[in-house]
Amino acid sequence: MSARRLALLVALVLGVAVLAVIVVVTPGELIPTPPGGRTPVDPSATFSPAEMERANSFAAARRPASLAALLLSLLVSAVFGLTRAGAAVIRAVARPLGGGWAWQALLGTVALVVIGRLATLPLSAYGEVVRHRYGLSTRSWGLWVRDVATSTAISAGVTALVVLAVVALARWAPRTWWAWAAAGTAGLVVAGSFLYPLVIEPAFNRFEPMPPSALRSELFALAERSGTPVDDVLVADASRRTTALNAYVSGFGSSRRIVVYDTLLDRLPDAQIESIVAHELGHVANRDVLTGTLIGALGSAAAVALLGWLLGWTPLLRRAGADGPGDPRIIGLLLFLVAAGTLLSTPVQDGVSRRVEARADLHALDLTGDPAGFAGVQRELGVANLSDPDPPAAWQWFFGTHPTTAQRVAFATDWTRVHGR
Repeated sequence: MSARRLALLVALVLGVAVLAVIVVVTPGELIPTPPGGRTPVDPSATFSPAEMERANSFAAARRPASLAALLLSLLVSAVFGLTRAGAAVIRAVARPLGGGWAWQALLGTVALVVIGRLATLPLSAYGEVVRHRYGLSTRSWGLWVRDVATSTAISAGVTALVVLAVVALARWAPRTWWAWAAAGTAGLVVAGSFLYPLVIEPAFNRFEPMPPSALRSELFALAERSGTPVDDVLVADASRRTTALNAYVSGFGSSRRIVVYDTLLDRLPDAQIESIVAHELGHVANRDVLTGTLIGALGSAAAVALLGWLLGWTPLLRRAGADGPGDPRIIGLLLFLVAAGTLLSTPVQDGVSRRVEARADLHALDLTGDPAGFAGVQRELGVANLSDPDPPAAWQWFFGTHPTTAQRVAFATDWTRVHGR
């Protein structure tokens, strides 16, 4: 069997493994159907007409720009990946340093990532204008520029190192590079899952321990009752950037901590904050991060094996002006294929995410036994975060990572009816 066909076979086997894991871990029906059937999902029963109008107006202003940015990013990537333009940029940026393959891989990747980011920058700026207009963003434009620069630098730097490793492997082992790269990429996904809270989060927010209080004590107790004890409860200075409300649990084992936005402390009562944290503890109790890491590792390995098959296709290489995977001129094509694959996998990832989020909602209801508090905080989150109350079905299917607010409130009502409350 040729190396290229072996790569395709491995990609198919790993793809089947990913689907099997998804089928096994994705929850089905979470609670039985209550007497009289499921509660109808009605956004107008959750939000006032004024709140509905404001959220719909925000979505109408934001959604076209988000979609345009996505399509423009893919178009720019296609131009550099499916024509010789990418190869020309890669050679040009490396020429002042001698034009060696390593410099081409590093500087060429950075250049293509930065160019792609600059192409969508006006749309990102428009999105920030909209968030300011609706009171969702509190960032100064200086802080916005800093955040964009920081995220772009991290993305370009990490991507450049990964691409350099892939090109080096392809030059060292032309027939089996994809196997080594698949193993390395899977390991990188696992390492990133552990390192993200320690390396990336501090680049954007400052974290301070929550001062001793009844809320702090109750959050520790909540984590104990959930079976997922935490090391600390931290407050993030999110108000420097947004008025949005959020909390999450990050880290593993002895480094696990509850993180609460300072905006929550200013706006919500303790009982509602506990409901949000109970939801986040549900992700820990159900091992959602570990499961997601496993799916990500298997999926990334399958994707790299598929790249091993695609990057051996001569017509595709000719379009990019590259001789093979060990030729740095292939970087534009590589980045385009990754972008296209990520977009195609989005509905699957989001479909799993919605079911996992619903299971965490169930954990919060079971842990707190307070469906009224849960429904109330979902409404508060929807209003504060300007969540789309009734997104188009196609948009929710493709981009919706969480159930809608009305769906979550209806779920709490069903939980109440099932438990006879």
